[in-house]
Amino acid sequence: MSTNTATDTTAPTTPHTRALTLTAALLTASVALYIALVAFGNITDFGTNQAFVQHVLAMDTTFKDDDLMWRAITNKGLQNAAYIAIIVWETLAALVLVYGTWLWARRNYARARSISTYGLLMLLLLFGAGFIAIGGEWFSMWQSKTWNGLEAATRVIVFTGVALLVVQLTDRQTDSTA
Repeated sequence: MSTNTATDTTAPTTPHTRALTLTAALLTASVALYIALVAFGNITDFGTNQAFVQHVLAMDTTFKDDDLMWRAITNKGLQNAAYIAIIVWETLAALVLVYGTWLWARRNYARARSISTYGLLMLLLLFGAGFIAIGGEWFSMWQSKTWNGLEAATRVIVFTGVALLVVQLTDRQTDSTA
């Protein structure tokens, strides 16, 4: 039976468990750094990815199939609102992951695991549901040779997914040694 609580600061006892915990902390920190830089870039170079979002939502570089074009959003206000929502979500995810990293460093393992999981899930939702499902399929981004972010989204999903798996593995390791 585990005695692990949200305030558990019990140090992992085996070299394997310590290494796994360090890996979870470093992966959380790496994803936090990555998404913080993405958000920073989107804020400081607003126009570059704004154009990306506008083209994807407008579907102006797709095959322009009449059966799909009704989905296009050409209203600049709605396009900009979607882009700002993406930046806000990225920024919040970065802050959550920075907090998770801080908790790993403070050896508050149960809380670090929980907070890191939330931050990583935020990114899986953004890049999986947002970019791959909605952008890729609903707005047919896959049809565009110029404005197709599916490969980049997949890289983020893999990076984030690996981090999430390692973070979740620490639960089993630290719980079994507590």
